[in-house]
Amino acid sequence: AGLAECYLLAGDTARAQSVADAMPPTVLDDPAFAPVKARLKLLEEIAGLGDAKALRARLETDPDDHQARFDLALISQAEGDRAAAADGLLEIVRRDRAFEDDGARRKLLEFFEAWGPMDPATKDGRRKLSSLLFR
Repeated sequence: AGLAECYLLAGDTARAQSVADAMPPTVLDDPAFAPVKARLKLLEEIAGLGDAKALRARLETDPDDHQARFDLALISQAEGDRAAAADGLLEIVRRDRAFEDDGARRKLLEFFEAWGPMDPATKDGRRKLSSLLFR
């Protein structure tokens, strides 16, 4: 898990994936591998999202275009802007919790797992999510 994490931090996704692919399922189920698996999954999803500028234009035209907001959150995550990623998903939760069967909240939880429990973005995002859900 540590080696794969180092590759991810260095931007070498292919090597990180190859480390994960070489592990037996019992090792991949270890909690130490959870953040690595979450990051690899997110990187795969982000690869085909499209142009952030076009997505922002869609949001300007229709602030309730939750798919555009969702895709922008994934792009923000890929660019390392955790606060923007969390805020985009939180806005979807605030506007339409039912979007994609609560998909924004579930994706936010994936982000928290990938970032780790002690990351400031996780702590802030969890606090904001709790205030949305339990107000």
